Amino acid sequence: MYTLRTFWTSGPKLARGVLSQGVPAALRGTPAQPARLLTTSVQQESFLNGSSSNYVEEMYLAWLDNPKSVHKSWDVFFRNAQRGAAPGEAYQSPPPMAAMMPVQPVAWPMMPLPAAPAVTSEQMSGKVIDDHLAVQAIIRSYQDPSVGQELGSSDEMRTRIETVVPHQRMHAMIRAYQIRGHQCAKLDPLGIMEADLDTSTPRELTLPYYRFSEEDLDRTFVLPQTTFIGGGNTSLPLRDIIQRLEETYCQTIGLEYMHINDREKCDWIRQKFEIPGIMSMSNETKRLTLARLVRSTRFEQFLATKYPAEKRFGLEGCEVLIPALKTIIDRCTEQGAESFVMGMPHRGRLNVLANVVRKDLDQILCQFDSSLEADDEGSGDVKYHLGCSHMRLNRTTNKSIKLALVANPSHLEAVDPVVQGKTRAEQYYRGDIEGKKVMSILMHGDAAFAGQGVVFETFHLSDLPAYTTHGTIHVVVNNQIGFTTDPRFSRSSTYCTDVAKVVEAPIFHVNADDPEAVAHVCNVAADWRSEFEKDVVIDLVCYRRGGHNEMDEPMFTQPLMYKQIGKQPTVLRQYAEKLISEGVVTQEEYEEEVSKYDKICEEAYQQAREEKILSIKHWLDSPWTDFFKDKTRDSMMVCESTGVGEDILTHVGTFMGSPPPDPKFTIHGGVKRILRQRATMVKERWVDWAMAEAMAFGSLMHSGFHVRLSGQDVERGTFSQRHHVLHDQNRDKVFWTPLDNLWPDQAPYTVCNSSLSEYAVMGFELGYSMSNPNALVLWEAQFGDFSNTAQCIIDQFISSGQAKWVRQTGITLLLPHGYEGMGPEHSSARMERFLQMSTEDPDLYPEIDERFEIRQLFDHNWIVANCTTPANYFHLLRRQVLLPFRKPLVVMTPKSLLRHPEARSSFDDMLPGTTFQRLIPDLGPAGQNHEQVQRLIFCTGKVYYDLTKERKARDLDDKIAIVRIEQISPFPFDMVKQQCDLYPNADLVWAQEEHKNMGAWNYIQPRIRTTVNRERHVSYAGRASAAAAATGAKQSHQQELTRLLQHAMNLDNHVALWQSQPRRNLTG
Repeated sequence: MYTLRTFWTSGPKLARGVLSQGVPAALRGTPAQPARLLTTSVQQESFLNGSSSNYVEEMYLAWLDNPKSVHKSWDVFFRNAQRGAAPGEAYQSPPPMAAMMPVQPVAWPMMPLPAAPAVTSEQMSGKVIDDHLAVQAIIRSYQDPSVGQELGSSDEMRTRIETVVPHQRMHAMIRAYQIRGHQCAKLDPLGIMEADLDTSTPRELTLPYYRFSEEDLDRTFVLPQTTFIGGGNTSLPLRDIIQRLEETYCQTIGLEYMHINDREKCDWIRQKFEIPGIMSMSNETKRLTLARLVRSTRFEQFLATKYPAEKRFGLEGCEVLIPALKTIIDRCTEQGAESFVMGMPHRGRLNVLANVVRKDLDQILCQFDSSLEADDEGSGDVKYHLGCSHMRLNRTTNKSIKLALVANPSHLEAVDPVVQGKTRAEQYYRGDIEGKKVMSILMHGDAAFAGQGVVFETFHLSDLPAYTTHGTIHVVVNNQIGFTTDPRFSRSSTYCTDVAKVVEAPIFHVNADDPEAVAHVCNVAADWRSEFEKDVVIDLVCYRRGGHNEMDEPMFTQPLMYKQIGKQPTVLRQYAEKLISEGVVTQEEYEEEVSKYDKICEEAYQQAREEKILSIKHWLDSPWTDFFKDKTRDSMMVCESTGVGEDILTHVGTFMGSPPPDPKFTIHGGVKRILRQRATMVKERWVDWAMAEAMAFGSLMHSGFHVRLSGQDVERGTFSQRHHVLHDQNRDKVFWTPLDNLWPDQAPYTVCNSSLSEYAVMGFELGYSMSNPNALVLWEAQFGDFSNTAQCIIDQFISSGQAKWVRQTGITLLLPHGYEGMGPEHSSARMERFLQMSTEDPDLYPEIDERFEIRQLFDHNWIVANCTTPANYFHLLRRQVLLPFRKPLVVMTPKSLLRHPEARSSFDDMLPGTTFQRLIPDLGPAGQNHEQVQRLIFCTGKVYYDLTKERKARDLDDKIAIVRIEQISPFPFDMVKQQCDLYPNADLVWAQEEHKNMGAWNYIQPRIRTTVNRERHVSYAGRASAAAAATGAKQSHQQELTRLLQHAMNLDNHVALWQSQPRRNLTG
């Protein structure tokens, strides 16, 4: 039975009368019941047409209270309207200013107001509604002149209003249910808290708000076109209208979709929920849902029995997640989906792996055996962080599908953009331009979904052309608690899902103890994604039966909630009893299903006990089977040459220096100058930084490698150096991308400006790079230090991903770096942080052989480089893809060197036979007279050009050798030792432009000491330690640089260089 809300004011809920029992109880004066108010009152809304309706209503109510409280013109208008003035007669213009000059009051024309009988306050409340709606009708008559012509005389207008106003009220009531019905839905399985944290009922969902009486309940109303509750009927009694609205919007499903600014989409959702009987389910589907609930519930109970002292972050309290996910997958598979990329936090992960992905149970159970040793490389991860990729048969559709659950750290929502990037890449490689074959499913916790900013950032990628995955289905496991924090203290929004409204995603709240409602919502979500290629959110309002983990005591902080949870029967028990009572299944059939799955678990447990080793590689979420096929460690110790033929260099350079083929294309004057400069480079056989990069990209695409460059402003380049996309100056959306048009059969080039996000976009590109090893995927920061807002992706995925999950990636980070007086936020890419996370032992000198260079790369977790020549940058990028394995690459890219006259390279440095130089020796006078050199300076990056300029100015070219370390990590032990041996009489100095507690000093110094067997001292020349990355004052910057160069070139005081930095007097 469905109850009828009949009280007037918002606030505490009142007892509701039952429709089938006649007059509602509240109409007979049932007293209000006390209720708990958890948040501020919900902002009231008007549901009437008219752009000024709120304002007019306020004026009208004020006028009723005191006619003198409003302007005279409003007083006249309302009096005439009440009198029944025809359109065009109620409004009287105020007299001109000149007429208001006399002291005597001006008499305005006014229809006499008939004496009204005394009314009670209760009658006045209803009268206010009637009069308000009448005023709205008059307002609309002024907005549409044709309405006035139809209304005719005052009597005709009054008659029409008496007919129209009740229908207007009914229409407003339907719209109120569509907008706010979710606030009265029965969403909490525990029955102790509203999902929206507000126990009040919106007054728009009460009968007196619309002044409907007992007689009106049996009155028939014509239904508006904005509802489908009539089914095949165009009119219904008010009693049936309310009952059907209650059934649709106020039961175990709460719908939020009226924020979507598209009538077609709103009508589509209404049809999926409002049509009578649309949520009915066949007995076969009910039995399937029960079987899936059995597996979900019994899996958790089995683990709890076998491993009572193990943390597993079980799914108890939301076991319905498993049938929900399988319903989504079934429906999407019917619609053509073949591959599903999923991301989720740790709660319920093992259950999803077992019963959705269908990972072998014995391999899951092996993760609980601490005595097993891994037979793979890496350190591994806890079992509830692992992912995997698995091909299996979908028995509902009899189609083969691929399921990949991406590994995730404890940073709950960090995996979201990674999943989206991986999904986008798989769609790209399959040619799935509409996302029909590959799709993503993201699971979230309620506290994290509301609290983690990366959720918002990821949503903002959902509709961008270069990042969209054509709709993601989000499933929120809403435990109504975050660790120990009550939602009333963890979010300011009404629901935990409100963030999804930013992209107008429909949000379906559903009571997780109603499996049939969950199944219907999941089917609708799948249909929505297929129909509109947009995101959709399912909010499974549930509870967490245990604490944050199995060892946690929740009664410390939520005693009342957990007393209720202790009494709550499982959803399996509730649903089994329901189906048994309906005759859908028998008690014996149910028990047989339970026994069958228990037997499966027990057999897997016995098999797991026989295992001797633990294979981490079985948990790969992105296996590259073809890439590693027939490869051994020894066979991967070779890298082909990174040089290319001059014909390819010339072709790419000529294309980059040529205007678009369209003669109508208007190029910016500054771009014309750049094109001419590029043409000159090709003619003279030299390249700058941007041209070397373009040649690296172009040559890789010529070899069939896809190149994707993403980040803020990458199309033009932060420093206006790249210009990979040319824009027509006279036509919108007309552009030319030369690198994507080099050869007819080349691999595609994608260059795309991203949203102003680092966290989500870097995570997205990481996911993209995981899908296919035969691509160069780059993310560029606007300035290098902006990468720190994506530190979670760097720390948890890029630097440690292979060690934890045996997952390789060739993601390349381009981080502009260099001290040029631009202030503390635009100078340092924080090289020291990347070097600190490098795995190399600074105190162990490695074994050197002919394969040392590539073996070092293979054993290291990533590569950190700071190049000083365009040619070396060219080789570094090409090596990234030509290596027989994949490692992340972090490049400190230049700013001023982009146009530095000495930062040029000849074509000769990029031809076949040339390669990347980990270290560039001094080839000048010092390099020819090793014995006479007094100082050997090691450095990296831009500071090299400052040092050489100062050395030349001091005429020390033969006394000071300057060696550039281009690849900082892995450290080139062999080449540094060679240089140290070449200069036996030279003192060793490390020079850097960064502050002493930053940059490479703390990484370089112990390694050089290890290289020379700690027999020679290594001095420091650079800026003193500081809190900020750089000074904000130009003068201070220049003084620091001058001091750095003086210390580096001062041959008289070389032993204590590191002590010569000035110190501030902290006492003043």
